[in-house]
Amino acid sequence: MLIDTYGRVATDLRVSLTDKCNLRCTYCMPEEGLQWLAKPDLLTDDEIVRLVRIAVTLLGVRDVRFTGGEPLLRPGLVGIVERCAALAPRPKMSVTTNGIGLKRIAVALKTAGLDRVNVSLDTLRRDVFKTLTRRDRHQDVLDGLAAARDAGLTPVKVNTVLMPGLNGDEAPELLAWAVENGYELRFIEQMPLDAQHGWKRDGMITAGDILQSLSSRFTLTEEGGEERGSAPAERWIVDGGPHRVGVIASVTRPFCSACDRTRLTADGQVRTCLFAREETDLRAALRSDATDEEIATRWKLAMWGKKAGSGLDDPLFLQPDRPMSAIGG
Repeated sequence: MLIDTYGRVATDLRVSLTDKCNLRCTYCMPEEGLQWLAKPDLLTDDEIVRLVRIAVTLLGVRDVRFTGGEPLLRPGLVGIVERCAALAPRPKMSVTTNGIGLKRIAVALKTAGLDRVNVSLDTLRRDVFKTLTRRDRHQDVLDGLAAARDAGLTPVKVNTVLMPGLNGDEAPELLAWAVENGYELRFIEQMPLDAQHGWKRDGMITAGDILQSLSSRFTLTEEGGEERGSAPAERWIVDGGPHRVGVIASVTRPFCSACDRTRLTADGQVRTCLFAREETDLRAALRSDATDEEIATRWKLAMWGKKAGSGLDDPLFLQPDRPMSAIGG
């Protein structure tokens, strides 16, 4: 069990498969890209599967999310999913992707055992997409979303970050589109994980702003019946249902007290939080013939030291040295 000193138990594992990405989103990385990890530094497919097996069989992990960078750029993705689906107990598995290439691989991922996908899409406007991502691939993302839905990788969740002066006015339009297409839309507050360290709290669109904008067109009823628990998104029923919309307010309404996540970077480092500035090296243990039990113990010790919160409200808060693409979203 991955428990910390505050009694939280990590049952959700986020695994970054690569730090590379085929977009250059302004809130993530500079236009010229970043210095990518060298191939020998990356975990191999066998190492990834072994760590997932340790997490599932020895540490109580039940949910595995493959992230990046852009995980669809990992050549061995389908094989990794297939091998992890064969584990006992079988974890629930999902992928967070920008959607480019998803049209080509959606059926293969479903056949391999993937349960669902989260696709990042911040705008319905091709010109705004090109400005935000510095790439003209908007239609590819729309096609990928449709392919995922048709392949049964459901519920298909769409992750959206709103930014002032770019797509800040699109919330109602995006929700109407998501309802029409059967996607579950989730707005995410912009977080201080950009490589340029240019994030400013007073320049972000908050959860309150988003809900006010949506309420101008829709009737939103806060979802009841069960506690939010460790779920990052607060959810609202749209116009009486059955559709829902979520808001992940990591900055203004953090859920740190119920966090159930542990994270692995593409180079095999344990991170206890997206905003952590410390990491624990499991790659070295893997490559020094450590036993599964020894690796599990190292992982437990890392999680035992997890801090109470992200520290975003601390005046002395410092962004992580590594950007989101290296950490894994």
